[in-house]
Amino acid sequence: MKSKKYAQADKAECVACGACIKECPRNAIEIWEGSYAIINADVCVGCGKCASICPAGSIEVYAREDEDE
Repeated sequence: MKSKKYAQADKAECVACGACIKECPRNAIEIWEGSYAIINADVCVGCGKCASICPAGSIEVYAREDEDE
């Protein structure tokens, strides 16, 4: 069962500093080709630690939509 939330980075705002990678307890984040963060939504539990540490404010936590429908 997936968590009710997940995080997503805005690649236009991300500065690829890597702070989120160090903060993520699930190792769900990687920096793509030194350009921006990619968050694996299947692994992410939406704890918000990455969003709170992001100096660029490029990460938001969203509610998952029900996949049962």
